[in-house]
Amino acid sequence: MTDDELSLLVSTGLRTFLTSGRISTPLTSMDLLLALISFRPSTSAAPGLTMPRLTDLPRVEKVLEALSSNWDHGSILLSHEGGELHITDVQLGSPRVLETINHRKRKRAPIDEDADSAAGNTPDEISSSNGENDSSIFMNTPLGNLSKDLKEVYAILQKSTAKGRLLAERFRSLNGGFEPICTYITKVDCAKSRSEPDPSNPPNPPFCNLLHFRPLIRPHTDPGLGHCSYLNTCYSEPTYSQSPSITPFPPGTGARVSLPSGLGAGGRGKEKAPCRYLHFEIDWDEKDGPLAPIDAWRTQRLKRPFKIELGMGPNGRDMQMLPPQWINCDLRRFDYSVLGKFHVIMADPPWDIHMSLPYGTMTDDEMRAMPIPTLQDEGLLFLWVTGRAMEVGRECLRVWGYTRVDEVVWVKTNQLQRVIRTGRTGHWLNHTKEHMLVGVKTRTDAAGNLIFPSWANRGLDTDIIVSEVRETSRKPDEVYGLIERMCPGGRKIEIFGRKHNTRPGWLTLGNQLGQDQIYEEDLAARIKARYPERFVSVSGQAMITR
Repeated sequence: MTDDELSLLVSTGLRTFLTSGRISTPLTSMDLLLALISFRPSTSAAPGLTMPRLTDLPRVEKVLEALSSNWDHGSILLSHEGGELHITDVQLGSPRVLETINHRKRKRAPIDEDADSAAGNTPDEISSSNGENDSSIFMNTPLGNLSKDLKEVYAILQKSTAKGRLLAERFRSLNGGFEPICTYITKVDCAKSRSEPDPSNPPNPPFCNLLHFRPLIRPHTDPGLGHCSYLNTCYSEPTYSQSPSITPFPPGTGARVSLPSGLGAGGRGKEKAPCRYLHFEIDWDEKDGPLAPIDAWRTQRLKRPFKIELGMGPNGRDMQMLPPQWINCDLRRFDYSVLGKFHVIMADPPWDIHMSLPYGTMTDDEMRAMPIPTLQDEGLLFLWVTGRAMEVGRECLRVWGYTRVDEVVWVKTNQLQRVIRTGRTGHWLNHTKEHMLVGVKTRTDAAGNLIFPSWANRGLDTDIIVSEVRETSRKPDEVYGLIERMCPGGRKIEIFGRKHNTRPGWLTLGNQLGQDQIYEEDLAARIKARYPERFVSVSGQAMITR
């Protein structure tokens, strides 16, 4: 794509997006580029144009800089922040008309009140005849009526603080590990769409570098039925039965580790009819190149982008990351006082949501009686809720002495990265999301305002997580990154966890964890004193009191 073609595409796309309401200012140049990548201009407006790529961002920014000084379709106000180009405001219309309108707003021509109004030269008619109220020429924006000074003030207010930029730089991931998925799903359908010319759209590229899936055709599969609603989370799928959340079969039972199709986790111990709908797996071969590691975003981080002790968490430079710790216990009867105090608590309780669930639940009274207050004097609580538990969860926060300060929403997608339409929960509508309440336990000042913990990093992440569903009740791994950025280091505990929840720096409590593993010697000593009969492993060495 030449520079002139890219300039035409940016100009056409910007006008189309603003007129249709697809985008609004302010926005970054990357936001505009992502919109342009999926843009399909008409052949009359932009004939024969190809779509840009993410690597064209510098060229798009260069085009925006040029258009901000001279654009035939209006005016563009730009600003630079943290190495990014921001489109602060856009006014559509002829530059000559805009200049005339702004001039008339600053200085209005005197009106002869003694003139005969019968001639039709009223102020409103004069204004209308000059195109001042013509919406087809000038489209007003929220910033359109502001003066130049106020627009500069607005641009300054949109910029983040130095502290916010330093925090974002410290926790920035070098590699997101994101693999965009082709909308046609399979390579066959993708190739078929590219071989069929569409006169209303520009020619398709000769190849597609997006991720594809291949259908799994088994003897019982009927492709005419279409996709399975649950895809890789279908109870009949062998991959589901091998998930880390499903406890293995007891030794000596003679059961297979890999279950045949038709005997999934939901049907353990009894035969189930195999799922006849289509299931998929990633269609990858060596010529497609290497896939991004699933956990690359965890390991590839900036070590020390700057020397300022900012956002280091409760322990500062003395922060130490212990290996995963867990305690297998009955959470309703365990003595929580032996655990000590924590900066962060996360809980995914087995709420009684009045539905048939593959695990035991706790009543509302049992949840209110949970000794959560003994675990914190000051800190954050992240509480997963769904369905009717959303109201009960808010009540539990108040009973435990917390103030709800925020809420995270997990939007669930399926294996093909589409929003799930058929869930296993919901009385009236199928649930496509779950909520995580964020509560804080802290002091208040003389005026009754909350004094937030000084070690908490606020304003780093958004309150939306879009992630693929896995086995029943398993939550997205992205939530751990969100919490660990809010509180680097410090003591963290997860209640109602399973083996897949164990993580470095966290203590996990649950009744499906197996033998205890403790690395904090003082914690092991307290547990040993309270429960002498318990078998405890400290720093890899088993200790037991007889």
